[in-house]
Order: sequence, then structure tokens, then C-alpha cells
Amino acid sequence: MKVRRLTSPECAVSRQPRIFLNRQLLRIDIALAVVIALCSVPGRAQFGEGPGHPIGTVTTRGKLIVLTLYEGVLGKVNMFNLSHHTLRFTPEQSGYRVENLPLQWDADFGSALDGPNVSLKNFEFPFSGKKWNAFSVGVTGSIAFGEPASGAERAGRGGAGLSRSGGLSVERFALLQEAAADLVNTVPAISVFFKPRMSGTRYLKELDDRAVITWSLTEPAGSIQDWTWTPTVNRFQAVLHKDGSIDLSYDDVAARDAIVGIYPMVTGGVEKDIETISIPQNSGMTPALDIRKIRLNAVDDLYLKVSLDTGGALPHGDDPVIAGIGYRVCLSKRALPRGCSPDAGADVVWTVQGFGPRRRGPWGNSPHYAAFGAGLQRQVKIDGSDLSIQGTLPEGYQAGESLFVSAAMQAPGSQTWVQVAPHSFTLAGVKSPEVHLSSVKSQDGAFPVVFEAFHYTKPPRAEDLTCSVIKTLGDKFDFLAYYSDFRIDNPEAGTSSDGPLGGGPNGGAVTGIGAEQERLADYCSKGRFQWQFIQPVYVGSNQMQEYPPAGLTSADSHDIGSYTHQLAERTSNGKIPPYDYAMSQIGHEMGHRWAAFVSAKVNGETIDLGPVHWAMGLQAPVPFPYQRPTEASAMGGGVWQDNFDGTYTQLDDNYYVPATGYSYLDLYLMGMISASEVPDFFILRNLTPAGHDSNGHRIFKADRTKVTIQDVIAVEGPRLPDVDHAQKGFNTGMVVVVEHGKAPSPELVERTNGIRERWIDYWTTVTGHRSTMTAEP
Repeated sequence: MKVRRLTSPECAVSRQPRIFLNRQLLRIDIALAVVIALCSVPGRAQFGEGPGHPIGTVTTRGKLIVLTLYEGVLGKVNMFNLSHHTLRFTPEQSGYRVENLPLQWDADFGSALDGPNVSLKNFEFPFSGKKWNAFSVGVTGSIAFGEPASGAERAGRGGAGLSRSGGLSVERFALLQEAAADLVNTVPAISVFFKPRMSGTRYLKELDDRAVITWSLTEPAGSIQDWTWTPTVNRFQAVLHKDGSIDLSYDDVAARDAIVGIYPMVTGGVEKDIETISIPQNSGMTPALDIRKIRLNAVDDLYLKVSLDTGGALPHGDDPVIAGIGYRVCLSKRALPRGCSPDAGADVVWTVQGFGPRRRGPWGNSPHYAAFGAGLQRQVKIDGSDLSIQGTLPEGYQAGESLFVSAAMQAPGSQTWVQVAPHSFTLAGVKSPEVHLSSVKSQDGAFPVVFEAFHYTKPPRAEDLTCSVIKTLGDKFDFLAYYSDFRIDNPEAGTSSDGPLGGGPNGGAVTGIGAEQERLADYCSKGRFQWQFIQPVYVGSNQMQEYPPAGLTSADSHDIGSYTHQLAERTSNGKIPPYDYAMSQIGHEMGHRWAAFVSAKVNGETIDLGPVHWAMGLQAPVPFPYQRPTEASAMGGGVWQDNFDGTYTQLDDNYYVPATGYSYLDLYLMGMISASEVPDFFILRNLTPAGHDSNGHRIFKADRTKVTIQDVIAVEGPRLPDVDHAQKGFNTGMVVVVEHGKAPSPELVERTNGIRERWIDYWTTVTGHRSTMTAEP
């Protein structure tokens, strides 16, 4: 797949935010990850929400910017509270009844599993309308039945489904509070304590009438994207009984966020009418956008189906004219004066958008409709003048409640959503599958599907963070980096990056780098602002620690503990340079303002050098190293030694730990060096492992292709402004984000100031003193 930049526009419209993934992505299945990440959260969560707006008050504190959030803008946390309890799920014809019981724990775990696949010998377990004698046990805390979906199928479900390594999986940046609903009807599964990135041991003990599966896991530890330096203890257990009942027990659980629940497939398609609401004709809208009726139906006692009847036939999903058409449905427990919009306070916001043909993306070249919103299924059905979508409702929605439904529509090319006023109706035949498992009782009724998402606060929108700062302090920042006292709903401790690619103090676009300036107004910039973290980094994460714990070592070359002895040799105090992980993160993410999107044309063949991160086989040595004699680019690639026998030794790999500088190609794209200063380089393709050298470096067989900077210019054009006119002075706003009513902690202020100081030094060093960085609020 040719992807020159990993951006939401590949699955959406050009005004979707770019979401640049840090290079942890290189450690997982690239083929699947690229497809899924193209439409990933947070891109999905932010879809269609329009320009940014302030979400807090902004002040300054020394060289730092303090953003104090308005009350409630990021929702509420819901921390795991089932330790030392057992949940019992008892099946009946219409679903499962749930009880919360004192802990019932089997201390005899049985034998450790050496893989995910389990075959029962003594009985078949009834679940989801079938009897199973085989299933998979995921190391991330779940049990799944059936076969894994294809990459395309998983992309269509937002990446949710059965993992090829066993159990459940979701896409990389999935919010747990949304992923819990996304898992409905993807695969028959039991989410015992599903939390991505966990690792450890699974055990199985089978008796005549039950199977006991036990997990002893740790959250990821020691890496740049981790929350802790040392392993944590998480022990929980599932008992699958011959009669179909299920016990989930929690002995000692350190993690506070996960998905817990039962996910049988519910696909009967039985519909029950709830209400049909007539809407006055809007003569100012074209017939296909003039909503005349809103029809509400319950489906399988699980979904609310919403159908919009319009005044004229809707274009089908393969018709290019759908590009830019938008429909939105909002649900709330009170009438919302600001109508149906993402910031109006609705409990449910479901959006349907039409897209024209795209050159790339998981949908191929065809026009298509896509649906976005928490709990919403991805399918959009068009039948004449009728558009219908369906999804699960949020926690607390019960049959018999009086609710309000409102809608809005957007014409192609318009930035305005025309509102349909709220109308009341009484919910019937459906209730939310999400409950509070700590308080649910058997008499609360049988649930076709039942779960709870335990999570931290939702992430803020990147545009809202930026607008909060720029609206108060002015458009004086090239970069913005965010740090916080609170955690957000993200399985990783780091952040991706995004931005409109502004032109700095003098404005104007940078060309010849494979990325185009756009969406400045969405970031409240008149032309300067360029790039930013899309979410704040938590003060307690590994990457905000000045140093790792004393004595930390690691056998993993992607952890800083593997380099402590080497790095300590260059300092006077016997420690590694301070905030090394923080420099890895900020150097890499801000480097995405220019890299890595370009291709090269060699002997008539156009070769991607990325996309997004330089290809592993790209020769990308750093001319101005940050801390080691031999460094590969912070943006990927490697340092390769040609052994002149068809093999190549990898002297430094394509991972950005410890912090590294920028390659010649990076510096050219940044405007720091001229094209004539970029030495010829090469790219290795068809890499095949061929052992290690005496120093432990990996050796690969590969096909070598020589590349010159003129080969890049042949595809992208020259970098403009050129080196003599390019921006050389940059300013980063270092922003500490705090919750409503709170002040930044001393640790947050101290660590952010420490990162600020190191960032200024890092930038000067890795640009060879050809550029300067300030951090002035």
C-alpha cells in the first residue's frame, strides 16, 4: 500500500486531522496496523467536530503556560473497583443475569499455557448460541471464540475483533470507553479484564464440569510509552461452567482501566417500533438533505436504530456526489438549546459523512458513507430516501425514560450544520448494555450483552488545546507540547502529533516535503502555528521522569535501561543525560512537521522512503548526533554497514530510544542544509535476517538501491523556502494542563521546566547549531 503520510484523510476528508504515530508501531504487524490506523481513534473520536474552541483558561507561570480546563470538558473517570469480588453471569433465554459476589478464587491454577489456543476434553461450553470445545485465551485478558477477521473486516469495525495472537483486540489508540461498545457483535467473547499491552502467563485447569482460566499479568514496564518502570501484579480468573454460567474473579489487580463484560453475538435483527417524528419541511435544503421524519426502532433489545427520511432520493454510497454530505443524530435526557453538535452536551452524537473517491485507504477508490460515534455500528444503510444507522446506548439509558432526539445536516462544501430542533420520545424495547458491575443485581434483568468500561478521562481534541492557548496568548508559537497532572484514556503514556503545517513568523507554505499546509483556521492560527502533541503527557509516566530508577537495566534495546552504562560515560555525574525519554518523544513528534513523507524516483521507479517514518532499510545516519557516536534518524531508518557480500550490518536501528538527532535528509526537509550537503544514500529492500556480528548487531541480506537528493526532488520538487530563506528560529509553547479547580503540582512544574530546558539544548545540538529554539509564552 502506498501511503505517503499516515493521516485520517486517507479514510476521511482533507480537513481531518493528521495522526502521526510514534514508532512503537514498527514493533507490531505493519500490514494490519497501517490499515487500521488510517481510521483510528483519536482521529475517529474527533471526526467532524470542526474548528477548535477554547476549553479552559490560560495563564503563564514563568516560562510555562498553564491551561486550566473548564469543568467537565473531558468527562468523568471510571476506575476499576472489582478487586476481591466475583461476578457471576447466569444465562437464560433472553441473555444473562449478573450478580456481584464475594471473591471466589481457585488457588490451583493448573498448567501454564504455551500459546493462546485451548481445546476442552471433558465438555463443551455453551455460549453465543453454540457449544464450543475450543477457544483462544488472549494474554491481554480475554477469551474469544471463532476465527480472526481479515484486516479489512477489522478496519471496518474500527480494529475491534479477535486478535491473531488470541483473545480480543482493538486498534492501537482505542479509547476503552468507546472500544467497549465497539466490541459488540464483532466476535463471541468474554472480556475478563481486557487491557491492551498487558503481558504475562495464562493458566488452564479443566475439570468434568468447568474450566478455570487464570491470568497473572503485568502492565508494560520500562519503555518510553509505559506508565511504570517496574512490572505490576494483575491476577484474575474466569470459570466457564458446563451449564453456561460464567464466573469472573479478581484477586489482586493493580491496573485501574480495562473492559469487563460478556459479548455473545446478537444478530436476530428483530425490530420493534418506538416512535416516528415528523419534521416540518425545510425549503432551503435540497431534497436529499431535507429531513422529513426521524424513525426510532429497537433492534434485538440491544440497538437503537435511527432512520432519517428525507424529501428526495439519497445518492448511493458509490456515487461521487456524496462527497461532503453530512448527517448527524444526537440523543440526550434534556432538550439541548445549542442543537445537535459535538459540543452541545448530548449524551450520544452519531455522524454519517459521505466521501468521494480516494487514491488510497481501506475503502479503495470508491465513494462511500462512513459512520462515526460512540457505540455506533459502522454500517450505513441507504434505501431510497431513507438513511439508517444503529448503535448501543450509553450507561444509564433504560426503557421507559423520556429522551430527546435532534438532528443536523451539512451540504457539500459547507462548514455549517443546519439544525433540526429536539423532539421528545419515550425509549422502549432497548436499554444500555453498559452497567456498573459493582452494583448491578440479578433482578435488574437479563442483558443480551453486558459490559463496563473502566477508564480515565477522555483525551482533549488537539484543535481545542491549541485554540485555548492561541486565543489567549496570540499566534506566536511554532510548536506546542502538553503535559498534565492527570491521565487520559490511552493505552500508551506518550502522544501522537498533528498540526496545520503553518509557515512560522513569516507565514507561507513549505513545499517540496511531501506534506501540504491546511486547516490553519481550525487551530485558530493566522499562518504561523505548525505542529503539536495531540494530547498531554502524564506527569507520572516514564517519559516525564528526569532519570530512570538507579540500577535499571534492560535486555531490550528499545528501552533506555539498555544504554545506561554507555550514556553515563558522557556525563560528569555518572548518570545518563536527563529527560532522555522526553527528548525521544518531543524530538520525534515535532520532527513530523517535515518528515517522513517523501518519495524518490530512481531509474523510472517511484520508491516510498517512508511512509510516515523512514523505512527500516533507509540509510539515515545523523550528522549532528545528540549523545552517541552512531545514531540513526529520530524519524526512522537506520545506520547500515555494507559488508560487500550482499549482507548489511545494522549499526543503529529504526527506533528512537535513546534520543537521537536528525538525518541529512531530515535536515534538508527542515531547511537546515542545502541539497548539495546531502550525501548520496541508499535504501535496502527485501530485508532477510542473516544472524548477528561479534558485537551483537543484526545482519540482513537485502537488495540495495542507491538514492540521491535529486531523486527526491524529482518527485517532490525543490524544498521551498530554500536553505538561505528557511525559518531558523522556532518557539515552542510548553503547556501544563490541569483539571478545573486545581493548580499544577510541583512535580508537573519542575519536570516540564526540565523538559523545556533540555528541548532547547537538544534542538540546537541536533541541528548543528544552524537553528535555535526558544520556549517563550
